[in-house]
Amino acid sequence: MDSILSGIKKRATVLLILILVFGFGAVACRLFYLHMIMGEELSERAVDQQLSDTLVSAKRGTIYDRNGNVLASSASVWKVILAPAYFENDNQRHFVSQGLAEILGIDESDIFELASKSESYYQTVKRKVESDERDKVLDFIDKVSDKYERLSNVIVLEEDFKRYYPYNDFAASVIGFTGADGQGLAGIEYQYDSYLTGVAGRIVTENNGWGTTMPFEYQQKEDAQDGNSLVLTIDETVQHFMEKYLKQGIADYKVAEGAVAICMDVKNGEVLGMAVENSFDPNDPYTLASEDAQKEVDKLTGTAKEERLNELLAKQWRNKAISDSYYPGSVYKIITASAVLEENAANLNSTFYCSGSYVPYEGVEPIGCHNTAGHGSQTFGEALCNSCNPAFMMMGKALGMDKYWEYFQSFGFNSRTGIDLPGEGTGIFFEEPWGPVDLAIGSFGQGISVTPIEMVTAVSAVANGGYAVKPYLVKQILDANGNVVETAEPVVKRQVISEDTAMKMSEILEKNATEGTAKNGYVAGYRIAGKTGTSEKIGNSRKNKKDYIASYCGYAPANDPQIALLVYFDTPTGEAYYGSQVAAPVFAGIMSEICPYLGIEAQYNEEELKYVDTAAGTYLSMNLNEAIAAVEADGFEAYICGEGNKVVAQVPQSGAAIPRGGKVVLYTTENSTKETETVPDLTGLTVAQVNEIAYDYNINVSFSGSVELDTVYSYAQSIDPNEQVAPGTVVTVYFGNNDVDDTVM
Repeated sequence: MDSILSGIKKRATVLLILILVFGFGAVACRLFYLHMIMGEELSERAVDQQLSDTLVSAKRGTIYDRNGNVLASSASVWKVILAPAYFENDNQRHFVSQGLAEILGIDESDIFELASKSESYYQTVKRKVESDERDKVLDFIDKVSDKYERLSNVIVLEEDFKRYYPYNDFAASVIGFTGADGQGLAGIEYQYDSYLTGVAGRIVTENNGWGTTMPFEYQQKEDAQDGNSLVLTIDETVQHFMEKYLKQGIADYKVAEGAVAICMDVKNGEVLGMAVENSFDPNDPYTLASEDAQKEVDKLTGTAKEERLNELLAKQWRNKAISDSYYPGSVYKIITASAVLEENAANLNSTFYCSGSYVPYEGVEPIGCHNTAGHGSQTFGEALCNSCNPAFMMMGKALGMDKYWEYFQSFGFNSRTGIDLPGEGTGIFFEEPWGPVDLAIGSFGQGISVTPIEMVTAVSAVANGGYAVKPYLVKQILDANGNVVETAEPVVKRQVISEDTAMKMSEILEKNATEGTAKNGYVAGYRIAGKTGTSEKIGNSRKNKKDYIASYCGYAPANDPQIALLVYFDTPTGEAYYGSQVAAPVFAGIMSEICPYLGIEAQYNEEELKYVDTAAGTYLSMNLNEAIAAVEADGFEAYICGEGNKVVAQVPQSGAAIPRGGKVVLYTTENSTKETETVPDLTGLTVAQVNEIAYDYNINVSFSGSVELDTVYSYAQSIDPNEQVAPGTVVTVYFGNNDVDDTVM
């Protein structure tokens, strides 16, 4: 019996030992697993349970123009936060919900729902609260504290940021816009989002044992790091001139699909201005800028309305200057001519006969010239100035398709320029196999397509001596303290043509701007070199109508090129649609303001000097005889209003530009300053006729465009006929030729 009991005890002891070994071993293994293997993950879980993490927005960097003018900035707004855990009953919740609803314009029931989350100390009521609403919230916080002492911290304001664009639709397609969370969605804002965004901060809040967020005094804050700022190559003044004239052109020529202008430094690729009209306001990008587009959407319902709205929004955001391709028309003759000269397929002494049409290859229908009577025999330069399609078909044939394709690529039309903007498109060449007709029509800019940025970049290569440069828009990147952290360097991609060829082309293109089809783009004194273009659109936007692109591309001064400018109008629907009628005058208007602003020195010929504006002097407070003598000494004619003996006012004002021999009105009594003159209709007249009529009406005329007395006529004026103005007021009158066109047949 004892032996049996002894055996049982031994087995029990062994079993107990085994249980202890395996039990503690399992626990030890579990502890080892939890500590050594799962330790980091479990620690993170514990921290997650104990802490809640809220991101704090970083201030987005500022976007400046090249002169330091602010184009986009982030200003302080506020976030309204509610701490529902402080509420003791529904009466308090209703009181606060009603007060905030009235201030913030939010439904009271939505705020009450947030206020009912009694386990939380952090519920966002509204973001992007402006200063006026913030002040009202602060007053309401005091009111709540006075009524319920325990609710002094139930409402909290946190700083946030909102993006502002001070010039509204100014350069909108370039700058772009941001979304509700501050992320860049278009333009520079999108392209450089990672630089502008900065690094978000954090608010870390402890949770108690029940998982409830602790009050604000248990928070820790990690400050956000502001984003970098950008300095653009854009010049706000240049951009302003471009947008002003494009908008006027759209109105004057009833342009249906908007317009583009790009101004570029030909030597380094800096884009001084990129205007796209019709555009949008980046402060309110989801509102259609076009009233007609909005009316179209308003007629729809349901899914169809939503889809059409999205289509129209995408269209207004699209940057036509870099995304849209078009047939360049006769502007492309600059490229064809440059390639022909470079390859010695023709020279300046070569002649080309135009009968009004040309059969480029046997069996092909004749392709016409815009001059149906023909240009007859013409030299290389004359063919370009005449914008003669048959002559260029002959040049293209002499060049050959392989070389044509080679220069198409070399000038950059078959690949993106690399400009620092999203959504850049590329030119489109003929589909293989290429045929003789392709070469014929391609030689004068039809059948191939290019983007506006490609076209102005290619012409810049002709202007700068033959070097293809990369266009760019961001000049510098600055840190939050304004220190330069990165500077863009000009990039020369390749030499396309020789400096000798480029010089010859500049001479021809300057002659074209003074005597040829491009003369409506001429600006007196500034040595313009240019070419017009009129091309049929790739796809017509209006049924049973031929739609056109009217363009002008040129540069100045021709003897030392500094800037190139492309002007492009998409679908002018008025009576005028040629590039020479629509784009050229706008080009001239823009250049007439850009050139003097940029300090490009004017070089006038003798004929132009007669019409050069000079600054009026200061004649105020002089006695009348003294003032008359001073006016005449300055080269003007004095016109007296009033019967006093002392000058009390003058028109034009001191420093205003008026033509030599113009009238300066000297007012000698206060009542005399109320006199007015009626502006006459000064269009459709020669320079001499405009001078005569303006003199009779006691107004001054500033001449814009070519002033060759026997060939030009006025086509527009800066102040409308029948307007009442002060005597001596300066009216700008624009001159050009009505007998030039460059239609692509």
